[in-house]
Amino acid sequence: QVHVVESGGDLVQPGDSLRLSCVVSGGIFSLFAVGWYRQVPGKERELVAAISDTALTTYGPSVKGRFRIFKENAKNTVYLQMNSLKPEDTAVYYCNAGPYESILRSRFTSWGQGTRVTVSS
Repeated sequence: QVHVVESGGDLVQPGDSLRLSCVVSGGIFSLFAVGWYRQVPGKERELVAAISDTALTTYGPSVKGRFRIFKENAKNTVYLQMNSLKPEDTAVYYCNAGPYESILRSRFTSWGQGTRVTVSS
């Protein structure tokens, strides 16, 4: 099945920017939708952004206007560009790949290790 590897998380200050990467393998990249999610201990995993195989995008309300999801097909990679970071963006960020409807509904049976983003002054 599809395998993903997240990277790019870091400790940054409010207002800074980060770009997270999600490298996808185990299938034909151009057929996948990919989503970025985040989770804080004690809370449910939430969808941050998603991009379909046809490059339609969806954003969670808390990040709309600040984050952008895009993909580079030649590298089998989906990026999450995060600007104007806030302390409430602190979380472990995960990606996953599959049908667009599954992405939007977080319908996955397995998750990777994620990458940690900490926004603090």
